[in-house]
Amino acid sequence: MNAVTSQLVLGIIPLVTGIGRVYWISRRKFYRRNAGGAEGFSSFEATEFTRFIERIGKWVAYALIIIGILLIWSYTQKKKDKEK
Repeated sequence: MNAVTSQLVLGIIPLVTGIGRVYWISRRKFYRRNAGGAEGFSSFEATEFTRFIERIGKWVAYALIIIGILLIWSYTQKKKDKEK
């Protein structure tokens, strides 16, 4: 595998991981809701800790998505330069 192709793979992995992480966090949040639409937690501390961790997780996921997009964009630019 040459360097350009490995860059494409290195772009796809964080992109898919980031999208999957956002989906997983949102799904967890959805299934925590009760019939009234409120999230159910056992304590105040559990509420704050879970929301904090999920917020950090979403920021990491967004960063992975941006990194993946930039690597894929860089791959397409290098491929265009190589064709010229």
